[in-house]
Amino acid sequence: MYTVTAKESTFTLRPEGTAGTIRAMLQNGLLNEALPQRVYYILSCFRHERPQAGRLREFHQFGVEMAGASSADADAEVISLAKQILDQIGLRGIELNINSIGCPVCRKNYHAALKQYFSGYQDQLCETCQERLDKNPMRILDCKSPVCQGIAENAPIILDYLCEDCSSHFEKLKSNLDLLNINYTVNPRIVRGLDYYTKTVFEFVTTDIGAQGTICGGGRYDGLIAQLGGQSTPALGFGMGLERLLLTLRNQGISLNQENTCDIYFVPMGENAGAKAMQLTAQLRQDGISAQTDVMGRSLRAQMKYADKIHARFTVVIGDNELEQNEAILKNMKSGEKISLKLDESFAKRFSDVEIADRLGMDE
Repeated sequence: MYTVTAKESTFTLRPEGTAGTIRAMLQNGLLNEALPQRVYYILSCFRHERPQAGRLREFHQFGVEMAGASSADADAEVISLAKQILDQIGLRGIELNINSIGCPVCRKNYHAALKQYFSGYQDQLCETCQERLDKNPMRILDCKSPVCQGIAENAPIILDYLCEDCSSHFEKLKSNLDLLNINYTVNPRIVRGLDYYTKTVFEFVTTDIGAQGTICGGGRYDGLIAQLGGQSTPALGFGMGLERLLLTLRNQGISLNQENTCDIYFVPMGENAGAKAMQLTAQLRQDGISAQTDVMGRSLRAQMKYADKIHARFTVVIGDNELEQNEAILKNMKSGEKISLKLDESFAKRFSDVEIADRLGMDE
């Protein structure tokens, strides 16, 4: 945790997004609505750890949470969504690892087995893991210390201790992933770094950012909502570290930069034309069209040059003649083709017409 002191107050900075998101859902009554509830967030988080590649003290997280569904079908849907996001931005070589860490019933026996195993290496464990030995020995499996990782190699695995319900849930998840043609590896060492997880846990990992290879992690946390004061409600989700995501994209040579374009640029000539252009620009923006007009008092030539620089798809020159006739020429800046449009309340509809590209160069 990243705990700081400001004057006489001591407070801890937010370490992750799930708990706060669930609290917000409770406070705003979302869990009283039809279930499941699906939400997402983008926020900053803080961890007081030694900064290194892919691990920062301040980082940003995109997350998705689903509350109200207990089935393995929901697990598969959430994992599928995470994979779709990673696929759509073009990442390569991303592997999915899954595991089940059971429920409080079956974890009780597993904790006892882990405590017995790690007690034999207590003096070799790092200081943090020595504390974990009594509080939650499963967290030792998540330690980044090479010494602790080496000791954990031969530790008991949770899959040998699952109760019937947790085992059935995990088998159903694997069946669903097979159905969706999602490749995965069962990795019994995945436990996630937070104690509220139950049953399914998963990670999407890469080797392109060094040791900190997890770019997306998540799982099920069926007890968290009750812990925060709500009714017992199953839930699950995932989080993606945006800095790690960007680092992976950079290392794979993938660019997400999209050319900023303007759909239509109005070129007014004179004060009255400027007023009309301002009205049309506002009207088009209300209809979701990217529109701009001159606010610099530039000449016709300078405005056309600017329209070209901002990659405007279309331009409309408005002068005294256009105002008098209430009509102007819409020009396709790429092809040079032109069409005449009325400068009235129907302008936005006409411009938005899906057939406008086919009508360019034709008479109205």
